[in-house]
Amino acid sequence: MFSDAKSKTSKTRTIKGRKPLWLAIVVVIVWMSISSFTGPLFGKLSTVQENNNSSFLPEDSVATRAANAITKFSDSANDQIPALVLFTGEVTPEKIASTQAFAQTLGSKPIVHSDGELLKNTEGNDVSIPISDYFIDGAPITAFPSEDGEAILANFPISVQIATEFLPGSEEPALPGIVEAIRYYANEFADSNSFVTHTTGFAGILADLFGAFGSIDSTLLTTTATVVAIILIVVYRSPILWILPLLSAGIALTLAGGVVYLLAKNDVITLDGQSQGILSVLVLGAATDYALLLIARYREELHLHESRFDAMKVAWRGVVEPILASGTTVVIGLMVLLLSQLNNNRGLGPVGAIGIICSMITILTLLPALLVIFGRWIFWPKIARFGEADEKLTGAWAKVGVATERKPRRYWIGATALLIVLAGFSTTLNATGLSTIDSFTKRTDSVVGQEELLKHFPGGQGQPTQVVVKEAIAPAAIAKLRSNPGVDSVEAMFMGFAVPGEPLPPAKVVDGNMLLNVTLKYAPDSEEAIALIPGLRADMESLDKSILVGGSTSVSYDINEASKHDRNLIIPIVLFLIAIILGLLLRSIYAAVLLLATVVISFFATLGACAIVFNHIFGFAGSDPAFPLFAFIFLVALGIDYNIFLMTRVREESLKLGTRAGMTKALTVTGGVITSAGIVLAATFAVLGVLPLVFLAQLGFAVAFGVLLDTMIVRSILVPALVHEIGPKVWWPSKLQHQGK
Repeated sequence: MFSDAKSKTSKTRTIKGRKPLWLAIVVVIVWMSISSFTGPLFGKLSTVQENNNSSFLPEDSVATRAANAITKFSDSANDQIPALVLFTGEVTPEKIASTQAFAQTLGSKPIVHSDGELLKNTEGNDVSIPISDYFIDGAPITAFPSEDGEAILANFPISVQIATEFLPGSEEPALPGIVEAIRYYANEFADSNSFVTHTTGFAGILADLFGAFGSIDSTLLTTTATVVAIILIVVYRSPILWILPLLSAGIALTLAGGVVYLLAKNDVITLDGQSQGILSVLVLGAATDYALLLIARYREELHLHESRFDAMKVAWRGVVEPILASGTTVVIGLMVLLLSQLNNNRGLGPVGAIGIICSMITILTLLPALLVIFGRWIFWPKIARFGEADEKLTGAWAKVGVATERKPRRYWIGATALLIVLAGFSTTLNATGLSTIDSFTKRTDSVVGQEELLKHFPGGQGQPTQVVVKEAIAPAAIAKLRSNPGVDSVEAMFMGFAVPGEPLPPAKVVDGNMLLNVTLKYAPDSEEAIALIPGLRADMESLDKSILVGGSTSVSYDINEASKHDRNLIIPIVLFLIAIILGLLLRSIYAAVLLLATVVISFFATLGACAIVFNHIFGFAGSDPAFPLFAFIFLVALGIDYNIFLMTRVREESLKLGTRAGMTKALTVTGGVITSAGIVLAATFAVLGVLPLVFLAQLGFAVAFGVLLDTMIVRSILVPALVHEIGPKVWWPSKLQHQGK
C-alpha cells in the first residue's frame, strides 16, 4: 500500500513537471516563429535610413524656413547635391582643356562599381545606366582651374530626388553608387594625366557616410556578437551556457529591428544610421545584462530547490521587478528625447525604447523557457546541484562586502574624492561642434578632398550660404554681405544657368524675392563658418526682419543651437522621472535621491575622463553638441541599472537580516553578476569605435568608461559604504527604517 502511494505520488509529480516543460517548449516555438518573420526585416533596416541633416531641424527654424523659401526658386527636380571632383598637380592649358572634355563626357559613361564592373539586375545580367540619368537636366558641367594654378575643380550637379532612389536591382540609395562610379572614372583620368584626384562636396561626404553606416549591419553586429560571446564564455567558464543568453539577445535584436523597420517604413518614426548603430549595441548589451541577472539568480536558486521549475519560478520573481524597473528607467529616459527640437534625437527615443522593451520581453520569456528545457546540465562543468553550498557566499565579493562594512567612511570619502577630481575636468570638454573633416576617425576620400579643396579654392566653394531677400533691398543686402570679412563673394541666382564666356542672365525673382549665393572664405561646416551665421543674420535683420539666411552652414548653426536647448530641457526632466521610479521601487525617498546623486557625479566624472582622453590621447578636434545629452541619457539611464540590481536585493535581504547585514549579503551574491553585466555593456558600446565616425566613437568610449566606473566604484564601493554609514535611515520614509541595523 505504501509502495502504491509512493508510486502515485511520483506519477503526480511527473505530470506536474511535464506541464511547465511543455509550456516552455511552446514558448520557444512561438519565439522562433516570431524571429523567422522579424529577422529578414531587421536585414532591411538600412533601406529606411534618413541621413540628411536638414530634415532633422524643426519646421520653425530659420534654416528650415529658408530652405522652404529656396525651393521656390527652382523646380524640385532641380534641387542638387554637388559632387566636387578635385584634380591636383601641374596645371597647363592642355590639361584644363582635357579636364573640361572629361567633365563634359563623364555623364555618358555607365555607372560601375569601384572595380569597373557594370551593375547587375535581379537576374544577374549587366545593366548599363548612364551617370547623366542622375544629373540635373540642362545644368552646365564645367571644370575650372584654381588661381594658384595647382588644381582643377569639376562640379557635377546630382539631382536630389533621383539620387535618393534605389539603383536597379538594389535596395541601396543611388547616391553612393553614383559617387563610386564618378571616383572610378576620375581615377582613370587622373592616372593618365599625372593628377591626384578626390571626390568630395556634399555628394562625396554623404556617400562616405552611407559607407560608414552600411558597415553597421556587418562589421558592428559581428564584432559586438563576438565580444559578447567571448565575455560570456569567460564569465560562465562553460562551453555551452553562453549560447543561450547570446541567442536570446540576438532574437531580441531581430524583434526590435523588425518593429523599427515597419514603423520607419510607414513614416511613424525616423531612423538614421546613428540610431541604427546605437540600437544594435543597446539591445545586445541590455539583453545580455538582463540575462546575466536572471541566470545568476536561477543558479543560486538551483542550490535551494530540487525542481528546476521551482528554482526558475523563484528566480524569475526575484529579478522581474529590478529588470522591469531598470528597463523602465532607460525607456523613460529615451522617450523624453521626444521633447527634442531635433528630429534625429526624437527618432532615437522610440528606436532605443523599442529595443529595451524587446530586450525585457525576450529575456523574461524566452530565456527562462530555454534554461528549464535544457536543465541543470547546461551549467556544465560547474553544475548547480541541490543542497550544495553556493561558492558566491565565500568568494571575493564577500570580502569586499565585509571590508566596506568595517570601514565605510574611509571608502565613501575616497570614492567621492576620486569622482570629484575627474568631474573637475568636465569643464574642459569641447562640445561646440565638429566639421565634416573632423567627423570621421578615418581619412576618407571626401575628407582628404575637402582638405585639398581648402588649399586651392575659397572654403565655401560649391556649398554657398543662401540668403532670401526682397528684390527692392537686394543691392543693400549684397553690399552688407560683401563688407563681412568672412565672405569671399556674393552672387544672385540667375534665370537659367551661367555659361562661361557669355553674358550673365538676369537675376531670378520669385514672389518679389531674390536668392543670393554667399561663398564664405571657410569650409561650410567649419567652426569659423558656423560662427559667421549669427552675425550674417543680425546684419540682414538690420535691413529687414523678413530676410532668411539658409544653406548648409546655417543648418549646422541651428542644429548646434537646438542641441543646447535639448540639453537644458531634457536632462532635468530625466533626473526627475528616474527619481520617481527609484522612490517607488525602493519605497524610499532617501535611497532614491542618494542613488541618483551618485550616478550624476559619476556622469560628470565620465565627462571629465572624456575631456582628458579626447583632447590628449585620441586627439579629437572636439565633440558634437549633442554628445553630452546622449552620454547623459545612456550613462544615467543605464548606470542606474546596477544600483537598481544591487539595492532591490539589499531591500529584500534587509527585511530578513537588517540593513547593514543585508547590504553585505546583497553585495556578496550580486557582485559577480553585476560586474559581468557592466563589462558586457561596456564592451558592446566600446564596439561603436569600429565605425569611422567620431561621434559614435566618443559615445562608445563615454558609455563604456562610465558603465565601468558605475560598476567598479559607485556600485561596488560608494553606495555600499554610504548605506553602511547611514544605516536603516536610508529607507526613509518606509517602515524599514525602524528595523534595527
